[in-house]
Amino acid sequence: MTSFRAFTPADLNRFAKCNLDPLTETYDIGFYLQYYAKWPSLFQVAVDDKGNILGYIMGKTESSPDYFKRSEHYLPWHAHITALTVAPEARRLGIGKILTEKLEAGAEAADTWFIDLFVRKSNEKAIKFYESMGYSVYRVVKDYYGDNVSDPTANGEDAYDMRKPTKRDKTLKHIRDDGRNHEVQPEDVF
Repeated sequence: MTSFRAFTPADLNRFAKCNLDPLTETYDIGFYLQYYAKWPSLFQVAVDDKGNILGYIMGKTESSPDYFKRSEHYLPWHAHITALTVAPEARRLGIGKILTEKLEAGAEAADTWFIDLFVRKSNEKAIKFYESMGYSVYRVVKDYYGDNVSDPTANGEDAYDMRKPTKRDKTLKHIRDDGRNHEVQPEDVF
């Protein structure tokens, strides 16, 4: 049976199964601990009955700095999914959906305008997953990823900036239907 709970620092030694996927970003220990310290309600794990981590989600709340307010790329108060991963043997069991719903509940509690995330353009399974949960492409960030898992000879890979509005965004101001037609450079993304 799978249970869900807040991340603890002791979980760092149990991420291995989840982080073996080549599409999962792996960070240094300090990065994980920063999320734990600053946004504990947005850092959740799925655990089996033996204590093994089957998946995790880590996110944050943020907005662009004030000096960015006049930019067309300014981001108001929102939640960001930094990482969502599920161990290969635990996929297609609804764990990713439950973890995402937990983060979305935290975003609603923080009164954010939307939830966003970046996903590799080649990661079709993840894109379909997020679309099934109500996310849509807001824009394409050219060469966002420094590597390209589909083509090692390429300089980088584009990312989709996907978003889902929260209850606060009653007019759906922070999403668009034609996001795949809006390209930006990595330096335009804060």
